[in-house]
Formats: sequence, structure tokens, C-alpha cells
Amino acid sequence: MDEDVKEVPLFKLPEEMESKYRFVTLASLRAEQLQAGALPRVAGPARKATLLAQEEVARGLVEPYDPALEAELAATAAEEDLEEEE
Repeated sequence: MDEDVKEVPLFKLPEEMESKYRFVTLASLRAEQLQAGALPRVAGPARKATLLAQEEVARGLVEPYDPALEAELAATAAEEDLEEEE
């Protein structure tokens, strides 16, 4: 292999991650955060935001965000509040 070519690490899909698509989507959202100035959650030499984001997701350091789930949780909490008031 040519010594000038750097190897890009391939990250294993975490067991709790339901699909490759979800992994890529979550990593891209995290990369946007890193590019906007968020601090990395892994220590090491400076690297591209995309690689940092993939590593963070692979290590389970990034919580998946699901707007549908959040809306469902908010609705459940509101129902519980109504029941407590009665």
C-alpha cells in the first residue's frame, strides 16, 4: 500500500443501533454540532469532524434523538399531570 495514503478507520455499528442509516444520520448531525463549535467527547489528535462524530456514535457517547419519541413522552407526561390533578 502507498505510504502517502492514510487509512480511514471503519467503525463497528453499535449493537443497540438499529441500522446503518441511523448510524450515519446520527453521526452527520453530531458532525454538524462539532463544526458549529461543540466540544468533542473523545480525546485525541485533531481530526475531521466527521471522523470524530463517527467515533463518538460508535462508542455510544451520542444519545439518539427521536422527535416522535420525545413527543410521545411529552404527551404521556401531560396525561399523568392531568390524572394527578383529578
